[in-house]
Amino acid sequence: MALRLFSRHKTKPSEPPSSSKRGASGDPPDPESKPEFTPAPLETQDEDPLKRLRQQGRSNVILRDRDTWRSHAGGETIVEEVEHELEQRMALVPAGSVTVHQTLTAQPGSPEEEIAVEPFLLDTYAVTNARYQRFVDAGGYDALEFWPEEIWPHLIELKDLTGQPAPKFWRQGRHDATLSHHPVVGISWYEAQAYALWIGQRLPSDSEWQMAASWHIKSSTDMMRRFPWGDAMDVTRCNLWAARHGTTVPVTEYATGAAPNQVRQLVGNVWEWTDSEYVVTDDEGRAIIGEMPMHVVRGGAYDTYFETQATSTFRTGQLALMRTHNTGFRCAMDLSEATWMT
Repeated sequence: MALRLFSRHKTKPSEPPSSSKRGASGDPPDPESKPEFTPAPLETQDEDPLKRLRQQGRSNVILRDRDTWRSHAGGETIVEEVEHELEQRMALVPAGSVTVHQTLTAQPGSPEEEIAVEPFLLDTYAVTNARYQRFVDAGGYDALEFWPEEIWPHLIELKDLTGQPAPKFWRQGRHDATLSHHPVVGISWYEAQAYALWIGQRLPSDSEWQMAASWHIKSSTDMMRRFPWGDAMDVTRCNLWAARHGTTVPVTEYATGAAPNQVRQLVGNVWEWTDSEYVVTDDEGRAIIGEMPMHVVRGGAYDTYFETQATSTFRTGQLALMRTHNTGFRCAMDLSEATWMT
């Protein structure tokens, strides 16, 4: 269903604002600080509907209707291919439990909630610019079925530096080809959610993300990791401020900082949106309510300075419509949909 309620007006490339709000940590870099820009090439869409879904990376959309597609020309092969792709791209997070702080300050002795987490599947890598480009090229910003109705009037505000529907720091609806394998940033929670729904998946919940990073599985050891790789901070295992990159790195880097199931960069590189609303109280138990909806972000980013903000248990909130330079996301999926595991 195409968006026709509001019109988008093409504009000339605009200068980025001289200042903007901070993200979860640090000051945003100047998008113009890198004068060269290599726009990602436009991919020709296959006319065959099944091949087009495959090309767009909408693997679970195909699997949800696998019985129909098996009778399509070449369908049996494509169904097997996308099952293999998801098996390689996603990792199993086992059942466990997490302890989530309920107060803003999260002081020792403050209220906590013990939450049981069922096994689920999580993307090994954060969603890249290249993957998100397919959503943009397919007209994802105009497909109302992937956006909650209350956000429809705001869709025309979700533009790039040149006024086109795309992440905030893109130009003319294209990402910089040199950053194809970097995590997509400059997207709101709504954009992350829309992409996840478009590919037939979802965002992980707050407790699921913590489970993936802390690895607090149900076992006699009852061991929880402060970081995905262990209990001690190691700046060689993650892209935080101390790494001195000053920007994002490809999602495949920092293999030594992966969780036991090889999910990478749960700590560092970019903060990650979760599906959970940010609900906290003050130390007296009074609910803290903002003027706009907020969602939990996790993991810290390349400009996170404090180690305490880059642990498996640290959680903070961000306005759902904020599009910062250091926030991205990864997708999750229910174990019941993993047909290759049955």
